[in-house]
Amino acid sequence: MFGNYLIGLREGLEAGLVVCILVAYLVKTGRRDALRPVWTGIAIACAISLAFGAALEFGSQELTFEAQEMLGGSLSVIAVGLVTWMVFWMRRTARHLRTELHGRLDTALAMGTGALVATAFLAVGREGLETALFVWASVRASGEGSSSPLVGVLLGIATAIVLSWLFYRGALRINLSKFFTWTGGMLVVVAAGVLAYGVHDLQEARFLGGLENKAFDVTTTIPPDSWYGTLLKGVFNFQADPTVLQVTVWALYLIPTLALFLAPVGFRRSVRTTDQKAQKATDEKAGSTGGGARDGDGTGRHGERLRDGTR
Repeated sequence: MFGNYLIGLREGLEAGLVVCILVAYLVKTGRRDALRPVWTGIAIACAISLAFGAALEFGSQELTFEAQEMLGGSLSVIAVGLVTWMVFWMRRTARHLRTELHGRLDTALAMGTGALVATAFLAVGREGLETALFVWASVRASGEGSSSPLVGVLLGIATAIVLSWLFYRGALRINLSKFFTWTGGMLVVVAAGVLAYGVHDLQEARFLGGLENKAFDVTTTIPPDSWYGTLLKGVFNFQADPTVLQVTVWALYLIPTLALFLAPVGFRRSVRTTDQKAQKATDEKAGSTGGGARDGDGTGRHGERLRDGTR
């Protein structure tokens, strides 16, 4: 349940902050007349996101078991890819999000009502579709047939709405960079579990092999129906009897992704700078070597011409 609460909180707060920034900018610049198109775009984005989630949930029920597992596994992998891109993007742009949105809104104001609706829709709709897809995949991974994952998501979204409202009223100051760094790190852990579950779905759909090749089995030590088994399942999507492929994919995703995400920004910049300097030195060395060869050939030919002229 905690993992799904975190998804609802993180994704809901991202969308909530976007709405707060758009509305606050229009109010402060005296453009309250533009609020209606903005709210219209936000409402359309929310409706489409809910419809997308409903289509995933009810549309998949009409499929065969193998088709359901194939669809669930494929969408889980896609959801993990989108969320991974999102957490890296948000950490990089959190400090400049306000300026970026203000620029887009200024352009939309100059273009008219339709552009305002589209701007609000695109700003919130992307978050909504990502949330619907990842929540659906996470709910499948953390407890099919149970309402607790969905309750966790709804509680997270409700918390995000309250925090966004406090942020708008100026009663709450949030260090967005730190907030999105720590929640993003925890979300990467949740995504690793969703990815492993997606691999299991693909194995059950017979798209991937190795379903019977178990990495370990601790069901007797950590019963899935125990309180601690339920806790591990809800937070980390823990499975007591995963396959070797599941564990391998989980480790190959989690370790490098989390290390890169939590690495200090200065460290990543220094690595890029070092790589650029090394590449520049290599290019200069290659150019110098090539130039020397040409000079040497030229000198040789020139010297030969001089000797020929002397003769």
